[in-house]
Amino acid sequence: MTLTRAHLILFASFSSAALLGGAFLFQFAGYAPCAMCYWQRWPHGIVAVLGLAALAVRNPLLCWAGAVGMGVSAGLGAYHSGVERHWWPGPSSCTGGGDLSGSATDLLDSILSTPVVMCDEIPWRLSDWIPLQILDLTMANFNAVFSLVLVGVWVAAARMK
Repeated sequence: MTLTRAHLILFASFSSAALLGGAFLFQFAGYAPCAMCYWQRWPHGIVAVLGLAALAVRNPLLCWAGAVGMGVSAGLGAYHSGVERHWWPGPSSCTGGGDLSGSATDLLDSILSTPVVMCDEIPWRLSDWIPLQILDLTMANFNAVFSLVLVGVWVAAARMK
């Protein structure tokens, strides 16, 4: 059996849909997502739908768009990974830094309206399940790596005759 552009597009689209589904399963299991987690979901949803369009239209430009979408997802995952590990600061909206000016009532309203899930805290680690320090991988780490692999799949699909 010969691998075709359609096979690669189906694999990449299904993979994005599966990663998105996995994120929803983790959420259903009680792992509340932070703002950056939500940001990482958008490219997967868009690319999964884009894959259907790429199959219907058969235009390689849509495959390049899929590669760009997964590049964005990989970048967001890598950025979130660094924020989780405190290598660099994250957005003040989800890492605890914020404007503390104003009245006490304004501050309380701001606290109550802010989500409690912090982007710089790691809710799940693979090493919690498999006790090897080398496996200290988080959901953001997995997203970055899998998205980078999918960039390659989309590029291969775009370059295929």
